[in-house]
Amino acid sequence: MISKHDALIYTMVITSAADQEMTDAELQTIGDVVRHLPAFRDFDVQTLPTVSAQCAEMLTEEDGLESVLNQVHAALPESLRETAYALAVDVAAADLHAAQEELRILEMLRYHLEIDRLTAAAIERGARARYRAG
Repeated sequence: MISKHDALIYTMVITSAADQEMTDAELQTIGDVVRHLPAFRDFDVQTLPTVSAQCAEMLTEEDGLESVLNQVHAALPESLRETAYALAVDVAAADLHAAQEELRILEMLRYHLEIDRLTAAAIERGARARYRAG
């Protein structure tokens, strides 16, 4: 079983990788989140590349995405599920364009993390406000 930190990172990695391209802005967002958010206070940031690579490797396996989503759900306490969804939304918004594949991943995350539509809409609206270019 993965840790809660791994699960949060996995949500960001699968969102970034959804369109087959992990942009510099998305990778920067992931790094910034891990270095600065309280949810990662006791996480060793030096292991971020290893955790990200483990997730990417799992995605290449048969039913890899479903496996990752199930592990994320199992590893996250209910108190961190909205946080996980918010982090994934921030990664999708980081390059100022959410590809259709990223939107599909967010939909799957909403389902697996049991995030209701109203909460999801509020999280998404907050990200739009933070990442608006002008």
